[in-house]
Amino acid sequence: MSERYSNEALLESFIYETTQLAEQLEQMVIAGESKGGFLPEEINEIFRIMHTIKGSAAMMRFQNISTLAHTIEDIFFVLRESSSVEAGDSLLSDLLLESVDYIKAELEKIVNYLKADGSASKIISALKNYLTALKKNQKAFTTNKDTANTETNKFKSINSNTERFLSQEVEGHKDCNRFEAVIYFEEDCGMEHIRAYGIIHELKDMVNSITYLPENIDTEESIEAIQTNGFRLYITSNLGFDALQQLLMNTVFLKALKLRQLNKSSNECAGSHINDLPEETELTELKFNKTKFSKTMFNETEIKAKNKERTAYHSMISVSVEKLDRLMDVMGELVITEAMMLKNSDLEGMVLDNFHKSARQLNKITSELQDIVMAIRMLPLSATFHKMNRIVRDMSKKLEKEVNLTLVGEDTEVDKNIIEHISDPLMHLVRNALDHGIENPEERLRLGKTAYGTITLKAENLDSDVLITVKDDGKGLDKDKILTKAKKSGLLNKNESELTDREIYNLILLPGFSTKEKVTEFSGRGVGLDVVMKNIESVGGSLTVESQAGEGTTITLKIPLTLAIIDGMNISVGESNYTIPIAAIKESFHPKDEDIIIDPEGNEMIMIREKLYPILSLYKIFNVRADALKYSEGILIMVSQDEKVFCLFADRLIGQQQVVVKALPEYIREASDQKGLGGCTLLSDGTISLILDIGDLIC
Repeated sequence: MSERYSNEALLESFIYETTQLAEQLEQMVIAGESKGGFLPEEINEIFRIMHTIKGSAAMMRFQNISTLAHTIEDIFFVLRESSSVEAGDSLLSDLLLESVDYIKAELEKIVNYLKADGSASKIISALKNYLTALKKNQKAFTTNKDTANTETNKFKSINSNTERFLSQEVEGHKDCNRFEAVIYFEEDCGMEHIRAYGIIHELKDMVNSITYLPENIDTEESIEAIQTNGFRLYITSNLGFDALQQLLMNTVFLKALKLRQLNKSSNECAGSHINDLPEETELTELKFNKTKFSKTMFNETEIKAKNKERTAYHSMISVSVEKLDRLMDVMGELVITEAMMLKNSDLEGMVLDNFHKSARQLNKITSELQDIVMAIRMLPLSATFHKMNRIVRDMSKKLEKEVNLTLVGEDTEVDKNIIEHISDPLMHLVRNALDHGIENPEERLRLGKTAYGTITLKAENLDSDVLITVKDDGKGLDKDKILTKAKKSGLLNKNESELTDREIYNLILLPGFSTKEKVTEFSGRGVGLDVVMKNIESVGGSLTVESQAGEGTTITLKIPLTLAIIDGMNISVGESNYTIPIAAIKESFHPKDEDIIIDPEGNEMIMIREKLYPILSLYKIFNVRADALKYSEGILIMVSQDEKVFCLFADRLIGQQQVVVKALPEYIREASDQKGLGGCTLLSDGTISLILDIGDLIC
């Protein structure tokens, strides 16, 4: 495409649908490869996917994508129609996944307003070679030449048969034939106007003239008309009835087809228009319902389930993330304004029964609205989890390892912004598990294990957090090797005899740590789990490592459900206010001065239940004035993150409150290198409170 398509609505629909179809195809290919081939219904589904991509890409003038999809469609037409052909192999899977990568890359260009001009000739050539070899394996092609020609035509896609149809029908019809066709799409198939345009695009080079109703199919307003009355075509062509019928019967998501041949006139051929048609006399009519031709019939339960899936898909809409962020901001302002109104000091001591009744109703509505807004931003982890199938598949082949990926709890939902931050870390962890952890088949068999390894990716809810674990059954972490590497790199800060197993394992989270001796495509470059740790901490999460020699390693991510609204404890230091996430607080108490212990280096600590905990005074960290300078005058709040526990010293507790998290203004972030701040919020009295980043304070 030489320039960006003028109709932005159609372009957005194309990008969205093609992206979804490409993702669906990728998962179907990986699943099919794991079980040794495609089931008949999967072959049909892939054929329909490629037919849809072909038509919509051609309509949007992305010819390379359309041609590639057409070539794949030809292959699956053969697989669909011939029981003598093996339904899929490793080579086909490689070609399909390479095609998916190409389509995704082209879509990325389109999204970024670039030309989708990547060459697909190499992939298409490989696919055509595969198709040629596929046809040679058919028994039907071992018969005489005439039979072989018939079978070749049978197994080609409809577009590939254009010239054959035209040449056959021109000899049999000197005069033009005229037809009326009405096409009804399946309910809830979606994007009927684009599908209608795809039909026109396929027919335009095969017929002499074509007109259709509704006329303006490039607008979304035509969808309802097509759903109600069908898509009506008036065609003048040299094609015969059977040839045109065969063309139209291959329409994707076709529910029913009405086709009839109208009066013919020798002086009405190419270029006829609908307004010039003579009085219509019905010669023949065919009603076609494609379920009659389906190879696989579903029972009533399966049909209901599929209809439910279609309805759910049709009721979904795509919304810009920026709009959701703006909606959340407005919702936050509403929550703050409500709190300011209800806690207005002017209302103290006044008897206002009706006001308080209305206030309670307002609070109820605001809370429900807040829950709805939060739910809109929540997405299941399934899309992120399923991406790992491709990583495991590709790496297993390159490393010559046999690995199964098990997904558990993929329907667990988290905030979209959280998902964007954890996708890369999860990818890194899965790569590490496969490269570092899982042994090759020979070594596993020698150790008494199964030849194939297993990586388990699991998600589960835990109060206001989500736990994601990446577990493998490989060789586990080598403590001696880790300690040797840490000493060599100068990463040990205390005697190795004093280190616990967990502390040793946590050394792999330090920057630049790697035990890989050889640099490969996947590891050994010194960019390790410290990057993962940093990304997880950026969303208020934590990471822990557990391992057992010879049995495997488990890495657990603990991340918040959302970053937009949190439960916080508000505290004050002088005239400054701070908010601590409730999830990080263990307890709070008023200390005595004599309980404070000062070590030889001047660090202050307190002993609680025979354990020493360091103390951080907020007025010292942020250099602000405090009302409480003695510990007996203030309060200590014990907080923890990543199993590190310490106490924060403040003047007083203000109270618990659900707060709306706002980013620090850009000029503050640029002008200050102060660590320990994760954002800010407005309290009910209108004052600003700084949200503490506990993980950053510990560092």
